[in-house]
Amino acid sequence: MAKGKLKKKPEYTSSVSGVAQASQKEMTLQEECFSLIAALTLVVAVCVVPLTAEISPSGLSHHKHKALKMDEAILTVNNELNAEVVVSWVSERCYRCLYQQLGVLPAALNPGQPSSANYVMSTQHEITLQLISATVNKELCTVPFHFGEHGNYSLWVKNLNNSSVVNCSVVTDERPVNSYIPILVAFLIFAGLALASAIGTKIFGLDVVKGILFRISSSMETERLINSELGSPSRTVSLVADNILPPAPNPSKRLRSLDTFRGLSLVMMVFVNYGGGRYWFFRHESWNGLTVADLVFPWFVFIMGTSVALSINSMLRTGATRLSLLRKVAWRSVQLFAIGVFIINPNYCQGPLSWDNLRIPGVLQRLAWSYLAVACLDLLVARGHLDILTTSVSAPQEAWWSPGLDVLLYWPAWLCVLVLEVVWLCLTFLLPVPDCPTGYLGPGGIGDMGQYTNCTGGAAALIDRWLLGESHIYQTPSSRVIYSTGMPHDPEGVLGSINSILMAFLGLQAGKIILHYRDLHTSIISRFLIWGLLLGVISAILTKCSTDQGFIPVNKNLWSLSYVTTLACFAFVLLVLVYYTVDVKRWWSGAPFYYPGMNSILVYVGHEVFEEYFPFRWTMANSQSHAEHLTQNLVATSCWVFISYMLYRKKIFWKI
Repeated sequence: MAKGKLKKKPEYTSSVSGVAQASQKEMTLQEECFSLIAALTLVVAVCVVPLTAEISPSGLSHHKHKALKMDEAILTVNNELNAEVVVSWVSERCYRCLYQQLGVLPAALNPGQPSSANYVMSTQHEITLQLISATVNKELCTVPFHFGEHGNYSLWVKNLNNSSVVNCSVVTDERPVNSYIPILVAFLIFAGLALASAIGTKIFGLDVVKGILFRISSSMETERLINSELGSPSRTVSLVADNILPPAPNPSKRLRSLDTFRGLSLVMMVFVNYGGGRYWFFRHESWNGLTVADLVFPWFVFIMGTSVALSINSMLRTGATRLSLLRKVAWRSVQLFAIGVFIINPNYCQGPLSWDNLRIPGVLQRLAWSYLAVACLDLLVARGHLDILTTSVSAPQEAWWSPGLDVLLYWPAWLCVLVLEVVWLCLTFLLPVPDCPTGYLGPGGIGDMGQYTNCTGGAAALIDRWLLGESHIYQTPSSRVIYSTGMPHDPEGVLGSINSILMAFLGLQAGKIILHYRDLHTSIISRFLIWGLLLGVISAILTKCSTDQGFIPVNKNLWSLSYVTTLACFAFVLLVLVYYTVDVKRWWSGAPFYYPGMNSILVYVGHEVFEEYFPFRWTMANSQSHAEHLTQNLVATSCWVFISYMLYRKKIFWKI
């Protein structure tokens, strides 16, 4: 099994030149301020957030809430009709789904004595209730309603004024709790800490404060020199004043915005992997659509492609051969794949790992394939010296096609990516799938009115089962939550790897823009925004601006083409914001996300390996509380941010 290397090394550098270096003193002050803020964050998260349990209205009884779990409510259905009533339900997020039966209510015993039954309802999404007369099989009414967590509701079914018209109405007997208060409190706490950090950095940057600190440090240094042997004339002592002078400009300065973007994606990924407080929007979407959890992995793939462009260019400029770089890329890909399969395989939860239940696809495996493909494509076309592009942009007379040179110069790589996309389209929409419609992109299960129960994932799932075997792919996909699917489906499967390569390649294009237009911030930002607009238009066409009714819906489980174009659009826009605030205007140092971005592999692998250990997890007093889960997940995520910060201070980076 491949082993990573822990390295102590000087300040990490890359190939991007022309970015002015901030003064060392200001960076030191920011790091010291962040160190204090990080420690306070952990203390506050542990001590304060548990106190912010979901608050319910005062004076109300909660004896019925004790049996309820998170995201559940009690519904009492009262039937005053003289006929049996069948009660069914369907989630608003379930597209073209069959109604699921809740139960059958007998006819009313006597006038004024309705029959009743209690049901536990989900509160995550709006639900439509359907009531059908069991005797004549006729729909009586449908009631759309969004239940609140731990609420107590009554549904009354009765005739109005002894007529044949049936009235169905929902009454709130006991108000629900507000399960979103812990998120609000946590946000205010972290926002307050961020504001305190910004104010502290601003105060320490004032000339008056700098002067006071300088006089204090000079006085202490002078006294130390007098009282120590370092004051000997034979010794050469660095003056304290040297520390406040800005270092010499470094022509090869690493862009902090890229590490900040990577760290932001990674921190979000760690948080949602730990549970995200068990809120539905911090979990993956059941099928079509997006949640917060669906954003982070594609962004990580995107910024990996950007880093590939910068690192390969840097190594080519230092004289490395393409063959040596290819060997390095291949070895790194093998290590990533091996770590994903043998160290953080999710099937460990089912007992000792064996070939019988070994899941072959996974997050690091997908990263390995994407990295290998994109790095090989870049090695095919990469150039060590790109000055010709920079000068052509500023030339007084330029060809009409010169604004697209950052794409045209690499047409062989673009051609390869387009061929891969044609392969994806052909396999997805033309490959016959037994007992399923050709080109099926649905979830199966109860979706599509239950016509294609075992067709989950269409061609993508068929290819995974054929190449890898049904026991070697993900057994509990997110589609089972709403669509009640029974077929295994892997969101990191073989066919979706083609589109992850496209995502990484779009990130590579962002890196090419940075290289070709270095020092030209306006050109970089404008091209990022143009790419974001172009990809957004493509997404709008593919999806018809809808969740389920487009040509190719946005779908994380399939890594559909529209999913990639949509997330790449978001990535370009977000990168513009981070690049502008961190590297252009320097309003933000990138902390705290910059630090995990510098140690991304260690943080990702570490958070998976130590997930079940304290302080990342502990026994809860109430495991059905969003507040306690949110506390635990925020503390665990904050711990990894703090660990990455301490490793950064020690100049320890884990690279493979």
